[in-house]
Formats: sequence, structure tokens, C-alpha cells
Amino acid sequence: MPSNIPFYILHPNNRSITAMPSEKKTTANSANRPIGIFDSGIGGLTVANAIQKELPYESLVYFGDTAHLPYGDKSPDSIKYYSIRIAQFLLQQQCKMIVIACNTASSLAFETVKSFVDGKVPVINVIDPVVEHVIRTGKRKKIGVIGTKGTIKSDIYAKKIRSRNSKLDVASLATPLLAPMIEEGFFNNKISRTVIASYLSSRKLAKIDSLILACTHYPLIKKEVEEYYEEGVEIVDSAGVVAAHVKEVLKKSKQLAGKKKPVHHFYVSDFTKSFEESTKYFFKNKIHLEKADIWT
Repeated sequence: MPSNIPFYILHPNNRSITAMPSEKKTTANSANRPIGIFDSGIGGLTVANAIQKELPYESLVYFGDTAHLPYGDKSPDSIKYYSIRIAQFLLQQQCKMIVIACNTASSLAFETVKSFVDGKVPVINVIDPVVEHVIRTGKRKKIGVIGTKGTIKSDIYAKKIRSRNSKLDVASLATPLLAPMIEEGFFNNKISRTVIASYLSSRKLAKIDSLILACTHYPLIKKEVEEYYEEGVEIVDSAGVVAAHVKEVLKKSKQLAGKKKPVHHFYVSDFTKSFEESTKYFFKNKIHLEKADIWT
């Protein structure tokens, strides 16, 4: 483990984490170190793909916690435990930034991960950039939000949007079947369109003028959502917005990678065939999946 990273003892039985004395914090950071990205499964690949397009010279280290997906129905304590352990793994891979490419983890574990990292690298969530984008662009009256049970229960989007503009009406709806449906490869077909229509026809989402896809899986069904609304509603997904924010943060800190061929690593906590197929959907070249059992 790099000497500038604090050592933590993790207790799997009660999922507690004990901080051990660490060496003095260092601000040294190489621009050519990779960007770390994690999610419960394939959803974060939408963010990884957007970052690759926005920053083609950046190397990526992606971790999909396929052993515990979906995060949406897990307890807050479990999500915090998973997120901290993954963050520790990404620090061990010498990542210069950690992107929490999961709305549930962003809403429930962002502050915990920031505290764990202790300023050694920037930590980016997928919520704040989207909220800023929604507030800054366009004139809206009623904003819809769909996401996992965990994200919607936290009410994080509504709280953050209303704190910026109390006049905006925010309608949130949990759509728990969408993420596992996408994980299994069911999108752009009759089954997915039926499930999507069932959720979007909810009275809660009546008369919205924009819809936030508050799950990084959902850009994969963005086209189907747009078709449902027939251009009457602006669909906002986090991938492109977060990628632009990542670029801005790295540019300000002078940590953009130089012009070189990037090296990507894709790790999973449990190998799944659907994940392997999904990497090919986003990355034309064949991706080699590496299993990392970080829980033992």
C-alpha cells in the first residue's frame, strides 16, 4: 500500500472500520495517475464512457461491485461500508480522483468516503453536478426524479434543488425494477418499454417539464424514456454532466493527463456475463475483466 494512504482495519462481521495512525498527509499527485470510478454494477459504465469521451487521454480504474448489486435496497450502513472499502481499493491503485458513479452511494456515502479519503484526492459524486446543471440551465416549474429506493428515500435531489430554488416543485418516484432489468440486459425491447411506461405513467410525475434519471444505469434507457414523452419533457442524465465536471476539477488542479495512450482496468467483485457484454457495448475494444475479491 502507498505510504501516503492511511491504514484501516475493516471488520466484516459488524462492518465497522477503525482508523489507524497514518503518516503526514501529502499533496503530491501525479497527473498521469488513473481516475477511479465505482458503482454497484454496470451503471457506472455510462459515466466511465462519458469521461473517456470527454478526456480521451485519462486512464480509468473501474470497480463494479457486482457481488452486492443492486445498492438501492441495501441499508445505509451497508452502502457506507461497501463504498469505503472500494475507495480504499482505488487508493491502492494510485487513483488521483474517486468518482462515485452510483446515485445511491452518492446520496448515502459521499460524506463518509470524503472523510475516509481525508483530502488526499478529490471525491466526486453524481448528484451535485446534476443539481447545479438543472438550476443553471432552463426555466423549469416541476422536476421529476426517478431512481432506486435508496436514492428516492434519501430525498437528496429534492432537498438540494429546493435549497437552491424553493419555488421549484420536485416529484420523486422510486423505480426499483429498472436497475436489475438493465443489469440483465433488458433495454430497448418490449419488456423494458412496458416496465418504463408503467412507472412513468404514475400520477406523481404528471405535468413535469424535466426528468432527472437519478441512477447511472438509466442512460441506457434514455432513448426509451424520451420516446415515451415524445419530446415534451427534457431528460437529464448524469453521465455527460459528471464527465464535464470531472474535467473542470482536474483542469483547475492542473491534474489533466498528458497526451498518451490510456490504460484502463475494469474490476468486478463477482464475475457476471452480463457485465462483460456491457463493457463491449461501451468500449469497442475487448475489455479484460479482473475479479477483485476485496471483501475477504
